[in-house]
Amino acid sequence: MTRRNSSLGFLGRFGRSADLRALDAALRAVDIHPAMVPDGAKLTIVNLMKDQWPDQEPPQSAYPPVAQLFGFCIVGPDEFARANGPDATAEAERRLDRALEREESFDAQLVLLALHSKLVSPKLVELYGLSASSED
Repeated sequence: MTRRNSSLGFLGRFGRSADLRALDAALRAVDIHPAMVPDGAKLTIVNLMKDQWPDQEPPQSAYPPVAQLFGFCIVGPDEFARANGPDATAEAERRLDRALEREESFDAQLVLLALHSKLVSPKLVELYGLSASSED
């Protein structure tokens, strides 16, 4: 099966692709306005997701956990907790801890994307000692 490309749309004539719309909806569900995430980062996220499901499109159920972790990385624990509650925050923190242990994991790639795109919360950088360099 060939990989379907994502589309940002063009001059209002062609719509955004379904994967980007699903990611935008998942971001909104965790109280992150999609405009907070540049389109380049969103394209990278959906391409990372496609790498996880190479023979099919990522299922709709895959988008909320991705948005949860990426949203947590963007706004940090305090704001994320206010919008999503303590259970979702604890889950995001567990995933971040695991991502730091498993540097090649999908979650680690999401955290690294947030770092490289300069979207990561300064509070997370401070709390976890996050760095995009490999020379720590």
